[in-house]
Amino acid sequence: MTSKPLSGPAAIAALPRDRLIAEFSLWSANLANFESDLKRIEPYVDLHHIDVADGHFAPSFLFFPDLVARIAGLTAKPIHVHLMVDAAIVEAQTRQFIEAGADMISVHAENGEAGLRAARLARELGAEAGVVLRLETPVEVMKPFVSEVAFVTLLGTAIGVKGQGLSETACDRLGAARAILREAGREDAVVLAADGGIRHETVPLLRAAGAETVVLGSLAFGDKDLAGRIGWLHGLKVAA
Repeated sequence: MTSKPLSGPAAIAALPRDRLIAEFSLWSANLANFESDLKRIEPYVDLHHIDVADGHFAPSFLFFPDLVARIAGLTAKPIHVHLMVDAAIVEAQTRQFIEAGADMISVHAENGEAGLRAARLARELGAEAGVVLRLETPVEVMKPFVSEVAFVTLLGTAIGVKGQGLSETACDRLGAARAILREAGREDAVVLAADGGIRHETVPLLRAAGAETVVLGSLAFGDKDLAGRIGWLHGLKVAA
């Protein structure tokens, strides 16, 4: 077992804000040997990203609480669980994944009132909360969540499908989300994240548009020079 120096909201609050956060999607890890890949990325990862999908809200089936519990015992880094699930189960799933060791649960704004209840439940249970918007969802739908969350994640591709190109609207949507956070007085309190379509050529665009983390999949796990890749990531700047 690996002990964490910080967990829950404290772990999320301690993430760096002066450079891009290195958030690794474990969907792109070696699914037959998680432990090996976790050891390989441990020196470089700031935040583990674990997608959960019910095959209905999103077309995939991903991951489950027992797996998260196993991962939590193998890393000192915080765990961010992204729930791509229907509103009917989002609160129950929030509880299950926090009990398994998640430090933050991100729910979908499209879950509406159930999503808001889940975000509040996450905090009541000692974890942090985030909100995610599908690509086709107007950015304004995030507004009811802004006071409840520490992360806002915008999908730049269709939900739950690997290998897609970044939407041409993704950068503008980041700017719109930043404006909403600024208007609410939450710009410094909330991390703005981009997920989907993360490629060597798209990450600088997303960073320039204001992304504070990008969810790294094959760009990180497929790079033989991971130290070099993360050094490159850390050096990217927000546009003046």
